[in-house]
Amino acid sequence: MEFTIGGRLEVRITPADVGKRVSVRRRTDGGGTGAEFTDVVGVLTSWDNGVLSITRKSGESVHIVESSLVAGKVAPAAPARRRGPAASFGELAAVTARAWQPVESEALGDWRLHAAGGFTRRANSALPLGDPGLPVGEALGRVRDWYEERGLPAYVQTATGAEGTQELLCAELERHGWRREVSAEVRIAALAPVGDLEADVRAVRLTREPDAAWLARYQRFSTPGPHVLRVLGSGPSVWFATVPGDTDGPDADPGAPPAAIGRCVVDGRWAGFMAVEVAPEQRRRRLATTVMAALARRALDEGASAAWLQVEEDNEGARALYDGMGFAAHHRYHHYRSA
Repeated sequence: MEFTIGGRLEVRITPADVGKRVSVRRRTDGGGTGAEFTDVVGVLTSWDNGVLSITRKSGESVHIVESSLVAGKVAPAAPARRRGPAASFGELAAVTARAWQPVESEALGDWRLHAAGGFTRRANSALPLGDPGLPVGEALGRVRDWYEERGLPAYVQTATGAEGTQELLCAELERHGWRREVSAEVRIAALAPVGDLEADVRAVRLTREPDAAWLARYQRFSTPGPHVLRVLGSGPSVWFATVPGDTDGPDADPGAPPAAIGRCVVDGRWAGFMAVEVAPEQRRRRLATTVMAALARRALDEGASAAWLQVEEDNEGARALYDGMGFAAHHRYHHYRSA
């Protein structure tokens, strides 16, 4: 990271650069005899009373005392990825929302308030995709009231880490006392290589609706009700994959939950993968790969060419699996909860 002009370190950012991507170097107290420095890259979200706030692409906010700055500059946008399909944040935000639709929705300017009886944060959070038509503080009060009327906690879903994402809104949420609870990556990849994965897809049964066996394997099916089925069945073209459990042998249970399941929503050029789960005793048999391959081939048949999925940042096993399939992080999304 180069900050110098003529060999001198310079601070070349001002409060007028709030909202821009910046790189800064600050002096830190490392406890040693010499000066120590730390570099921070992200969106400058505020510069008030001698303190800068910078939101990294991970969603983490870093607060820097102005007097500790030794260098700073406006940074160019992050370079384009070298693999996977081209996609804007706006396009992906719309596609991912259509794949997991709420039971109830109401507009607040360009924000959408979603509810589905508490089934998953994604279907029970405000999705801000523009101007709410009100000052942010007032809009957040409206969001709290809307969810309180339904007996639900108030959440706002935001995104960071790509051009056009919502670092400034994240900072506003924190200033109003909202706290980030869960973060996940939105990953994308070319679809054909997923369909070409080596797998015995003949073992996979594809249906348009989740049957009782599929739901028995689905971990989030803890609160049965029509709202759950409404969310699961939402999307332009929805497919459910099931790998039956072991039905051979004298101790086999034909009514046992499946060995693996998955869900895919085809939406134009995009195929979204979710709810890929494998029974604990069936792991290390490449069943998740088999489910993904079978769903990808069906999506290819429907004309899709690009794939997306969401994976929580602490799910190391799933992250490693999707790394091997060619999925790369596009941006991150976060759920902020009202205090």
